[in-house]
Amino acid sequence: MVKEEKIRVGISVGDLNGIGGEIILKTFEDIRILEFCTPIVFASVKTMSFFKKHLNLNVNLHGIDNLEKVVHGKINVLNVWKENVEINLGEESKIIGEYAIKSLVRATQALKREQIDVLLTAPINKHNIQSDKFKFPGHTDYLNQELTGNSLMFMVAEKLRVGLLTDHVPVKDVLANISKEIIISKIETIHDSLVKDFGIRKPKIAVLGINPHTGDNGVIGSEDDTILRPTLKTIKDQGMLVYGPYAADSFFGSDNYLNFDAIVATYHDQGLIPFKTLSFGKGVNFTAGLNRVRTSPDHGTAYEIAGKGIADNSSFKEALYTAITIFKNRNLHTELTANPLKKQKT
Repeated sequence: MVKEEKIRVGISVGDLNGIGGEIILKTFEDIRILEFCTPIVFASVKTMSFFKKHLNLNVNLHGIDNLEKVVHGKINVLNVWKENVEINLGEESKIIGEYAIKSLVRATQALKREQIDVLLTAPINKHNIQSDKFKFPGHTDYLNQELTGNSLMFMVAEKLRVGLLTDHVPVKDVLANISKEIIISKIETIHDSLVKDFGIRKPKIAVLGINPHTGDNGVIGSEDDTILRPTLKTIKDQGMLVYGPYAADSFFGSDNYLNFDAIVATYHDQGLIPFKTLSFGKGVNFTAGLNRVRTSPDHGTAYEIAGKGIADNSSFKEALYTAITIFKNRNLHTELTANPLKKQKT
């Protein structure tokens, strides 16, 4: 990217029968955002014009057929498809799922080719996207295949960041997916992200226990004593500021999370229930550990309110700001580490 250019934000449109179209266009009703980034929506002008008209939104769309035609200062819409799409707001549809994947695949290609700087994904339905060609439980797993690195679901908000040892794994399979190697790898990814993506030089990381009350000395499971504690000691011996394991049931209610730069949860709901309770509407799903930046809002398709004009775009807007901030932080980190004698601007 040329230094003087605005950051190019690629946006996959998500499930067209959900609130994705609405939160995308509502975000860019505020034209001041176009002063520091250039949005490129991967869909079609016909499709996005439907949302504009249906929701009576005050936005101007600039249709393009290839990414060389992107215009800064405008809401660019790349025509990934030309045909009319039958949109039935609030309904699950296999065909609509196919369009969500068309958008995601084309946007990911652009991200890999550095035709866009960051990727912002609108919500998808994990059920209707499944096919012989696409067998992933969500964005994170697909991007892990397509990009370089090892992905990690990292939920971030102003005062809270939660990373997961296991993400979209059934509860019955959680233990089978936790090992010394996985714990070390995931915590190293979180530590690396905190340094490079968030500019925290010596991050403090808390780790939640696997079992209730971290096992109560083996009374409620032995995994915290046999796997987690020895592994955390190994990580500490490498110089990382890692603490725990902490009992998950009292950790957030006591505000202990405010003492750390990130929290590591052992499974999905252990981390995401408190995260969404404390930050819903302002939280962002960031895929850490990859060579490209991807974020998304912290909610789903919200079929029940789709097309009613009442969807809150706050989380989507936060995801936009977060992607831009992380992109800038990474570039700054690369610049400073390439020339360690160069002082950071204050």
